[in-house]
Amino acid sequence: MTVRVVLADDHPMYRFGLRAVLDASPEVAVVGEAADGAELLALVATTTPDVVLTDLSMPRLSGTAAIDELTRRYPGVVVLVLTMHEDDASLFGALRAGARGYLLKGADREEIVRAVLAVAGGDAVYGGAVARRVVDSLTGASARVPALPELTAREREVLDLLAAGLRTSQVARRLGLSEKTVRNHVSAVLTKLQVPDRAAAVARAREAGLGPPGVRGR
Repeated sequence: MTVRVVLADDHPMYRFGLRAVLDASPEVAVVGEAADGAELLALVATTTPDVVLTDLSMPRLSGTAAIDELTRRYPGVVVLVLTMHEDDASLFGALRAGARGYLLKGADREEIVRAVLAVAGGDAVYGGAVARRVVDSLTGASARVPALPELTAREREVLDLLAAGLRTSQVARRLGLSEKTVRNHVSAVLTKLQVPDRAAAVARAREAGLGPPGVRGR
């Protein structure tokens, strides 16, 4: 069976090369290309691929936010990340969003094709040093990955208090900050989480385990 793939990357020449790599495999068919996360969501709705192969850094809607939406809307579509970002925040943010695999852009063509076929078959794929960090996290060999790792420690602290029901003035007093500084942190949180307002950010925070135990996960 041929694996149907949609590519997402904001660099046209990289997409061109990646498509050439996949088209060379008789087991893979590229059925569409997207230049940003919003375009990716629309394309998946019309092409129904088996696998989405996506970068993380894209305009309009980040790859991580797009992955989160894809896994919610289309649970049958598998997402494989192919990116230059090898930091823990990018890696674990993508995995929390629902990515089944994570490769770095230094991967050779054979590795990319194998990874596409593997995730399509139900496997999880992590390239090179990425795999070691995933294993270390699962076995406790490295520091525990915090909830919403794309946020800084201070942003997470502010969001945790908002999720607990505190107002801006109360958060400012609790943390010894000005209200303006708190509002700046909230603005950064909304941008990083790709959510429209504070209520949506609080909902994401509670889903991730922040806020008082009585409301977490609601």
